[in-house]
Amino acid sequence: MIISLTAILFVLSIISGMLGIGVGMASVPFLSLYLPDLVNGVQPLSLLLNGVTALLSCTAFARAGYVDWRKALILAVIMTLAAPLGSLLARAAPHGLIWTVYLLSVIYVTYSLFRPRSALNIRENFRLVLWMSAPIAVLSSFLGVGAGFLLVPALMVYGFDAKRAAGMSSCAVTPASFAAVLPHVAHVNLDYAMVIPLLIAGAMGSFAGGWIASRNVPDRHLRYLFGTVIIAIALYRVARDFI
Repeated sequence: MIISLTAILFVLSIISGMLGIGVGMASVPFLSLYLPDLVNGVQPLSLLLNGVTALLSCTAFARAGYVDWRKALILAVIMTLAAPLGSLLARAAPHGLIWTVYLLSVIYVTYSLFRPRSALNIRENFRLVLWMSAPIAVLSSFLGVGAGFLLVPALMVYGFDAKRAAGMSSCAVTPASFAAVLPHVAHVNLDYAMVIPLLIAGAMGSFAGGWIASRNVPDRHLRYLFGTVIIAIALYRVARDFI
């Protein structure tokens, strides 16, 4: 099982690395297929993986010049301070509520990315993104996915091109993901023989994805890839509960 988990996570990390979101958005529903404990197993592992993959993705985007460091670091400070609150809320919430919020978030993000480009706010509005950053951090850590899956589309909707959004997000969500793990530390229920290979696979895949995206993939393709991936994973997770 560890070999198959590692191989699949490597592929997911390449895709998430291309998008600058960290692997958490995909790893929560994926890991929940194998790990029974959502809050004490899936979420802390997913957040840890998200931090590692976002860090390596950020490295690749930074080397290509797609990270606006001043804006990314401001976002990082705000989101890192807010993220642990979401994890604390998740510890008190029913699992059914967490999955419901996850699916609603997927629907919103998909709509944001697939609506016509002319409907988006082309002018950059970093101040509005800044106001959204703390709620995004709380919601994403509540879901155990890391903040990139909401921050990237928010940046894109408010005027940032896909590669700059991915670069800034990967930087901002790295410390926020690690901070969100802290409320789970005393309750973690994981097999560390599984955690280490997953972390290595995630790191390698995310760096490769960031390198590929920073050089060869058009912005439009990144948006469509992101939307397609999260739709497929969400549908698979829902179908599993009814099959």
